[in-house]
Amino acid sequence: MSTYVYGITAASHPSLPEGLTGVGNPPGEVRVLREGDLAAIVSDAPEDLRPKRRELLAHQNVLSEAGGEGCVLPMRFGSVAPDDSAVTGVLAERAEHYRERLRALDDRVEYNIKANHVEEAVLHHVMAENPEIRALAESNRKSGGGSYEDKIRLGEMVASAVKGKEAEDGTALERALEPAADAVSVGPESTGWLANVSFLVKRETAEEFMAAVERAREEMPHLEVRVNGPLPPYSFVEPGPAEPAGTAAGGADAGAG
Repeated sequence: MSTYVYGITAASHPSLPEGLTGVGNPPGEVRVLREGDLAAIVSDAPEDLRPKRRELLAHQNVLSEAGGEGCVLPMRFGSVAPDDSAVTGVLAERAEHYRERLRALDDRVEYNIKANHVEEAVLHHVMAENPEIRALAESNRKSGGGSYEDKIRLGEMVASAVKGKEAEDGTALERALEPAADAVSVGPESTGWLANVSFLVKRETAEEFMAAVERAREEMPHLEVRVNGPLPPYSFVEPGPAEPAGTAAGGADAGAG
């Protein structure tokens, strides 16, 4: 049977709660595989694993239980290795890397920040900052709406200006929050968001980071800023001893939203 991997920790990590279970139906019993001074938190992998809410929460619960007692390098939902020996083999092969990551991520959490424009507010900004757009819009208004060509031209100009504003504001938001974090990881572009950035933050300075978020919201009221966290530091761990179990499960992240 293949092995489902939740995370990697030190072999000296405190024991997990007795009877802790993870993904699967029925839920698989969580166990620990040790290799030298490292360990992997695992269970047997179900054959029909899918990123359903129940499974995502089970994955996250195991990481929460383990992370409450010490640093854990979290694997993303759907990480499956062929068997236990494959897991311990990679622990041995990449031991120095995992030791370094455990040191770097100790007592740190991830905050994922997503942002998009408040449509009415950003259009106001675009009009205020671009005299050519203002002039064409006024000309169209005075002529009863303008010709078809002028309407198309105005729409294209506004769309281009909004796209430029998205890039500008995404960079500005990242720069505003970066000083309050230890590290930054830019996530993949996704429809509807002009920024998708994760920040690595010390637990003890989490309030300072959130204060920086509130300042950014005040200074950029034309942005809708969404905070997801604190999370295990998914974005700051390289792929470990397992690859996602196919496209259905592998595309989901237990911590993202």
